[in-house]
Amino acid sequence: MRTRDVMTTSVVTVRPGDFARHAAGLLSDNGFTMLPVVDDSGAFVGVVTEADVLRDRLPVDPRSLVHGRPVPERPAAATTVEQVMSQPPVVASPAMDVAALADIMRDQDVRSVPVIDGPRLAGVVTRRDMLRAISRDDDLIGTEIRHRLRMVAGPDRWTVSVTNGCASIVDSMDDPTDRHIAEVLARAVAGVVEVRFPEASRAAEHG
Repeated sequence: MRTRDVMTTSVVTVRPGDFARHAAGLLSDNGFTMLPVVDDSGAFVGVVTEADVLRDRLPVDPRSLVHGRPVPERPAAATTVEQVMSQPPVVASPAMDVAALADIMRDQDVRSVPVIDGPRLAGVVTRRDMLRAISRDDDLIGTEIRHRLRMVAGPDRWTVSVTNGCASIVDSMDDPTDRHIAEVLARAVAGVVEVRFPEASRAAEHG
């Protein structure tokens, strides 16, 4: 599976000149942890995160003055996205292997990653996107595998069943080269965790 297979392409973005408060509202209202920032040409220029917009924006509680404690001076809060935005620790390309990206996101404790195609934002991948991919219904997975295999060898050659994300494929012609092609196509389907060829396995055991 590639990043393009699981990423969200309808992405909420902000621009450098937008108010930081507006970005904070989008993060809060949508439950996001990060918003991509794009310029007027649509080029990706950075991200704004929850931590970015929280910096110096919460005032000190005035009740602190009642006890005579000095209130520390705080810098004025930034007003625009451009003043608070940052560079993401991880970015991905549409062709990046999702398994590799998942490892990086887990190791760096990143919940969402911008997907960049050249200078432009192509989408965003979140942990939720990946969970959605691995929890797809077996019937949907099987339908997609059959569709891909039909494009290669017609409608009647392959028999496909899927159980708990494991795809079992029977090739009526039992051709090793074509089985390899079928495996590549099946493994590219979101939700597939394993591909098996039962007839080939039995033939190897008795060979």
